[in-house]
Amino acid sequence: MSQPVLPQRVKVVEVGPRDGLQNEKQQVPTPTKIALVDQLSAAGFQNVESASFVSPKWVPQMADGSEVMAGITRSPGTVYSVLTPNMKGFEAALAAKADEVVIFAAASEAFSQRNINCSIEESIARFEPVARAAKDAGLRLRGSISCCLGCPYQGDVPIESVVNVIQRLAALGCDEIDIADTIGVGTPGRTRDVMEAAARAFPIERLSGHFHDTYGQATANIYAALQSGISIFHSSVAGLGGCPYAKGATGNVATEDVLYLLHGLGITTGIDLDAVVRTGDFISKAIGRTNASRVGRALLAKMQDADDATCV
Repeated sequence: MSQPVLPQRVKVVEVGPRDGLQNEKQQVPTPTKIALVDQLSAAGFQNVESASFVSPKWVPQMADGSEVMAGITRSPGTVYSVLTPNMKGFEAALAAKADEVVIFAAASEAFSQRNINCSIEESIARFEPVARAAKDAGLRLRGSISCCLGCPYQGDVPIESVVNVIQRLAALGCDEIDIADTIGVGTPGRTRDVMEAAARAFPIERLSGHFHDTYGQATANIYAALQSGISIFHSSVAGLGGCPYAKGATGNVATEDVLYLLHGLGITTGIDLDAVVRTGDFISKAIGRTNASRVGRALLAKMQDADDATCV
């Protein structure tokens, strides 16, 4: 039996500065956020999700999005993305010179109601003017779909529901669409089924996988998605993040763990893993939390051992 051919190159979208930090209860200083984005850019990421232009009432951690975007040092060829839920957010993103705006919907009707207080259909309708404005301004438009492999409120999510939202976002002109396992309940078999169905509805080279590691399945699911031909994945340095609307959901899969998997498979990413490990250590210490990346902790220990060995 022949083995699936894996992609030779993968784009890793770093979401730590936005998705990773947005639920931190203690306010992260703006200079720390800027330093985080700059370190990630320097490590070689093609795409860094850097800020969010949402109401400070709902996400106070992201209230300094304009200051972050104004303070970062932009690397040529790096796309700096921001989350934009409405036209007010889009106008702020445009003023901040974002390269890509991100709109979001859910594959689960129950999650849509709990998360943004409206139906899936209503949420898509709200994004129509944002999508038009993004296209008119020449910006990249990315659509993100929550709960594609399970929902904390309704349980199983039919694959047809995922495909339906993909088709709706495609009609808005999305350049890329994220298939997200928001609460980390996915397994490799289900991941493969969802990705293969998604690829029949949207070009596979513009689909991405966004996995959380609640059940320890994230890297296994990424491998299953690779076997299905997916070549874009999201991850968060040091495993930062979670979802306030998904009880028990842990952070996004750690970037260090994803890079270790991809590089071990001989897949090119263009990203310096050691630099990402150091960045994970920096942000973990800066916000006073344990580094959730197993690879990050292991490689950091090796780096420290090597440093100690040279101090004779």
